[in-house]
Parts: sequence; C-alpha cells; structure tokens
Amino acid sequence: MAHDTMSRARRALLAGGAGALVAPGALLAQQPSAAPARPKGPRVFLDYDQKELDDAYDQSVYAPNLRQITGRYATNSEVTRARLGPPRRLAYGPSEIEKLDVYSPKRPGSPIMIFFHGGAWRSGRASDYAFPAETFVRSGAHFVVADFAPVQDVGGNLLAMADQARRAVAWCYRNAASFGGDPNRLCVSGHSSGGHLAGVVAITDWARDFGLPADVVKGTVCVSGMYELAPVRLSARSSYVKFTDGMVDALSTARHIDRIKAPMVIAYGTLETPEFQRQNREFAEALRAAGRPSLLVVAQGYNHFELPETLANPYGLVGRPALELMKIQPG
Repeated sequence: MAHDTMSRARRALLAGGAGALVAPGALLAQQPSAAPARPKGPRVFLDYDQKELDDAYDQSVYAPNLRQITGRYATNSEVTRARLGPPRRLAYGPSEIEKLDVYSPKRPGSPIMIFFHGGAWRSGRASDYAFPAETFVRSGAHFVVADFAPVQDVGGNLLAMADQARRAVAWCYRNAASFGGDPNRLCVSGHSSGGHLAGVVAITDWARDFGLPADVVKGTVCVSGMYELAPVRLSARSSYVKFTDGMVDALSTARHIDRIKAPMVIAYGTLETPEFQRQNREFAEALRAAGRPSLLVVAQGYNHFELPETLANPYGLVGRPALELMKIQPG
C-alpha cells in the first residue's frame, strides 16, 4: 500500500498535479531526552518561550550525532571526487566566493541540478557537498554545488545571500552550453538554510530581475527548509542575521506561493526540531491548497542531518523523487 501511495503521488507530481507522499509514522515532533523541569517563560511564538523557540531553530539540540554526520558529508564527498574526478570550478560572480563546483556526465545537453548547502546561513562550503553528485552524474545529469558568502560576511543581510543564489542560477541558465548543460532542463535543490534559498529562488521574477524566461527553474527540491522567517526572526538566529520587515517579507517563500510556477518536492524528518517539521508540513499544505504541483516526503526516523544523505541514493527518500522531478531514470 505504501508503495502504491508513493507511485500515485509521484505520478501526480510529474504530471503537474498536486500530490503528497507521507512516510509511515507519527508526524509530531520527537522531543530531546528528558531534562530537569524548568519554569516556563513568557510565550514568544505559538506556545514556545524564548529558550524553546531558540532550541526549535537549533538542530544541534535535536541531533546529537551532528558532528559525525557532517564529517561524513566531507569524507563521502572526497570519495565521490575520487570516483568522478574533480569538478570544474566556475565563477558566477566577481567575488572570490561566488563560484560553482560542476560535476558533469559525459553526454552533452544534459539536465542540471543546482544545490545550495545548509549551515544556518553562516557556514558550509561546496566541496563538502559533493556526495550526492554521483546519483545525478550516473543518471545523466549535471550536479552543481554553489558557494556563497556566509551571512556574517555580508553584514547579516540575507538579501545579499539570496541575490547570490539567484545569480548562480541565472549564470547556469545563460552559460549551460559552456559545460554541456541543457538550460531548459534546470532544477534547484537545497538543504536547511540552503532549502530556504532554494525556496527563494523558486519565487524569483526572472523576467523582471534578470531578463530571462519566467520558467527558468523547472522544479525545486527543498530538504528541511524554512519558508516563513517571522518566527526565525524571534529566535537566537537574530543575533547574527539583521532581520528587517522588508527582508522577512521578501524572503518568506510561503508568502509568495502565487509566484511558484514549477513542481516542488518538500522533505523533512520526524527527528527534526518541531519548528522545522511544522514549517515544512505547513508549507507543503499551503502549496497543495493553492493547487501547486507538490510532493511531501516525511522521513520516519531521520534527523535534520541524516535526511540529505538520501539524496546520494538514486532510490533514496529524496534521491528518487529528485530524479523523477528531472524526468530521468536512476543510472
């Protein structure tokens, strides 16, 4: 029955209809190990006091194996490069950080998947996120990992980071032929804060801002992203992000669903923080209510850092829907 549900949902997505894939298991947040009771402070958002909200946007509280898994990202990326060879390192902008790692199949005119890494907007590098590349290259697609400035290097301004993400996509569209890509088969993906950026890319006005066709992006995969920044602004992340009303409005993808043209895959794990679960669940519900083609993947027993590893498996919880979104078969 689960397999049939997955097949029906995926067919609906690829046909342009609204669909949802929900893995078995409870959808409620699983709390960290019991701690000594403490007095609850004033409510800051929903039923959270300040510490609870801060924890709800701090994955380390809910993922004690964070360092092991992110270390595995790096070592598995090294192994991937050993098999595929080093990527082409191409500049999409003038600053030193504005570069792309491009892993390519041998066949020219292949589809493109652009990936934005996570790191709470303040850490991460493209070289540590090569590990999914083999899934795409062996299946006949380019896998492009973008580097961009950490938010503390741009004065706490997420608008600058969003601009870099959009310019990276625009560069790939305009220059696809230079690395053997098909600009008309370009998709975008991201994890965590990179999932937020992928969502922001999905609401871009390409014609107005870049002079490009409105349908530059043919599909988006958001793994454990954030789509409404109002509660994030109330959390400890405001200590390094200089949130403004304009920034929150412009970069809250959930407020601009009418701009989303292409299908979206939304994924989260049941061991993530309650806010990341809520954000992804409610965004997927809003897409469905708006009639936008979408697929929700709820990964039973996965935490925030474990789920992206399934992108490296062509039959994984995220890997398979990503390939189907691109209309390509596992290699």
